[in-house]
Order: sequence, then structure tokens, then C-alpha cells
Amino acid sequence: MFHSVMNFISLWALPAIIIIILTMGLLKKIPIYEVFTDGAKEGFKVSVNIIPYLVAIIVSISMLRASGIIELTGNALAPLLTGFNIPADILPVMVVRSLSGSAALGIFSDIAHALGPDNYATTLAAVMVGSSETTFYILAVYFGAVGIKKLRYSLIVGLIADCIGIVAAITVCNLMFLH
Repeated sequence: MFHSVMNFISLWALPAIIIIILTMGLLKKIPIYEVFTDGAKEGFKVSVNIIPYLVAIIVSISMLRASGIIELTGNALAPLLTGFNIPADILPVMVVRSLSGSAALGIFSDIAHALGPDNYATTLAAVMVGSSETTFYILAVYFGAVGIKKLRYSLIVGLIADCIGIVAAITVCNLMFLH
């Protein structure tokens, strides 16, 4: 019963939202198409403005991966990580996730392909990717799009949240999959 209700909700949620928005726009006599195209124009302008920030992030991630620094760090920290039931293969996900979601997914894909879907490292990597955010990407793209130059406490809070997400992922996976 529960699954059928959830399937129904997930199937009809987006169409219902679209219908509600269109209906409200018509009732309030808002020129829906014109408002939509104006929003699309603004979105395109924002996309053009954030290209330099995206290029900087992509180049930085590529340099880190190509230099081998992430792998060297993982090998150096392997004994410490093993004490907390963290496979050394996971360290690149822990480091890169705050920088780039696509890089983290690429590393996750490599882990899943090399170790298989049923491996603990693959499961832990999947949970980590889902429980943390791309802090530097968000700060660069969204803050850059609106012209914010001083990050103040945003970077610190974002990194603390990422660390909490990683610790929570490790804790949950240790409890659920190792005991």
C-alpha cells in the first residue's frame, strides 16, 4: 500500500506542480510565456557570467587528479583510515567532493567499476557522494554569479557541513554494513 501511494505521488508530483503554477498564473492574469522567456534570458546571462568560475574549478580538479597528489595522500593515510574502517580508495571522494560533483562522481564510478557494486568501499563512496555538497563549486558559481567577493563564513560553514556529512556517512555505513 505504502509503495503504491509513493509511486503515485512521485509520478504525479511534477505535473501537478506545473499545472498549479500555470493555473495560478492564468488566474492572476500574468503573461506566462513572456515571464518564462524573460527568466530564460536572465538564466542565459547568468550562465555566461559563471563560465570563468566553472573553468577555474575544472582546471583545478584536473590538475589535482593528474598530478597524483590525491592518490599519494590516500596511500600515506591508509593506516589511519583503516583504523576507522575507511578503505583507502575512498579518500579521493572525501577530498574532491567539496570541489566538484562531477569529479566525485567520476571517482565513484572508477571505484564501483574496479571493486564492484557489492563492495563496502563502493557503498561508502555512494553514501559520501550523497551526503555532502560541492562547497567550492557553489561558492564560486553562485557567489560569482551575483558578484559576492567576500565569502566571510560561508566557506567555513560549508566545509564543516561537508565534514559532518562525511563523518555521518562513515558512521552510518559502519553501523549498517559492517556490524
